[in-house]
Amino acid sequence: MKVVYSTCCGVDVHKTFLVATLITTEGITPHYSKKRFSTFNNSILQFKQWLIENNCLDICMESTGKYWVPIYNLLEDKIRITVANPKWVKAVKGNKDDVKDSKWIGDLFRLRIVPGSYIPEKPIRILREYTHYRYKLVSCKSSEKNRFQNAFTVCNVALDAVVSDMFGKSASSITDYLISTDSFDPEHCSTLLKGSLRDKVDSVIESIEGYQMTKEQKDRMLMVRSHLEFVQTSIGKLDKMVAPFESAITLLCTIPGVDRVSAITIISEIGTDMSQFASSKRLCCWAGLTPGNNESAGKKKSVRITRAGVYLKPALMQIAHASVTSNKSPYYKNKYNRICKRRGKKRAIIAVTRMILTAIYHMFITGEEWNPSDLYKIDMPQEMMEKQKQKALKQAAKLLISSGLIKAADISLALN
Repeated sequence: MKVVYSTCCGVDVHKTFLVATLITTEGITPHYSKKRFSTFNNSILQFKQWLIENNCLDICMESTGKYWVPIYNLLEDKIRITVANPKWVKAVKGNKDDVKDSKWIGDLFRLRIVPGSYIPEKPIRILREYTHYRYKLVSCKSSEKNRFQNAFTVCNVALDAVVSDMFGKSASSITDYLISTDSFDPEHCSTLLKGSLRDKVDSVIESIEGYQMTKEQKDRMLMVRSHLEFVQTSIGKLDKMVAPFESAITLLCTIPGVDRVSAITIISEIGTDMSQFASSKRLCCWAGLTPGNNESAGKKKSVRITRAGVYLKPALMQIAHASVTSNKSPYYKNKYNRICKRRGKKRAIIAVTRMILTAIYHMFITGEEWNPSDLYKIDMPQEMMEKQKQKALKQAAKLLISSGLIKAADISLALN
């Protein structure tokens, strides 16, 4: 194999220290120089100075948890850093330690065998921290809602079986009343109902009568509701934060099903510079939306989509579900219905999700708003369009020959 980096460094990162192996290739035999540094800032700056003094501007390190981030932050201005997925640099089990790991990473990297992971620019990384935290808060909000609803279930209150939303106006008024009072008054409870629930007065009262709720259970419900309100307030504060990518957000919002929150989530995951990805197919593969390739001895095994895109894939699938139910722009709805008949609902929604990500890729490259006709031209390459044209001509020729309107010799001359 050809040596791509004559001078490079392999780094094995841990929580409190890192082991670096500097590799200098002169001729055939490489020269190794190993050194250990602490992960404190002063020591990382010493590591940076050591690299510059040895004229090493290319390093490779394993993405170990979050321990690689402080090193990346201090080196990215002067050093070209490749952050590798652990599965590409994993050494043989039983013959590895910190020094050998750093040497193995350096040996693979100097031959350019290790593919680097996509690390966005710092503004995108900061935005990603906000979106990841919002994702956790939304999950916490759902958990607290379920916990609040279950607290009434164990107290013999079956209100959730009557109302569609336990956190609607009527249901919230009733739950507040039950928590704040020691005695239940059916007439007062009926006055709290609004809208269509007024027609279900008997069912609502029947679902509550005979409930058993102690003071300790009420205190727990109040604590859960207080935490839920705090989480909702935190989510509201995050949504009000101004993002420095307003033009990109406006561009993405032209896609059916995309709102401001989902647009910010997409930008925080893939950025706005698509030069990091060679093509839209590579981006879809990075997001975990393409079938896997698992074949051995002529037998094809599971080709399910990968588990990549932990934050990006759910956001895109949420957009896809919204787009296939949209009546304003039925483009993706028609695509979904057509694929669903052949492949089923789950594969159809994955296919629509990939179409949306493909559209996002080309929109960021061209700067154009979402347009179904342009999207069709992009998804249908010239070679495929030519094949479709030839196939249509042959089918038309067969129909003309079978009907006797034209001879086969004339058709062959016309096609040639």
